[in-house]
Amino acid sequence: MPDPQPAPYWLYLLECEDGVYYAGIALDVERRFFQHVFGLGAKFTRARPPLRVLAAREYASKGDALRAELRLKALPRSAKLAFFAPARA
Repeated sequence: MPDPQPAPYWLYLLECEDGVYYAGIALDVERRFFQHVFGLGAKFTRARPPLRVLAAREYASKGDALRAELRLKALPRSAKLAFFAPARA
């Protein structure tokens, strides 16, 4: 019997109070968003509660999602949403 496919990880971008962005990875973005809303997320989002999910992208593995998160966090704020835009042919 073949091994089941591991669950995909998601890279997500939140808009928080004061208009700041927060990026993270999760198996379930909706669940993670509500954890942040109820103060169960990162220290950053406890101080600046999230308002909405701006974007999310699926990755095949946790490692792929973590590498993408590092690339996203290295971008200036003005380029963060464009990171999630579909690649053009």
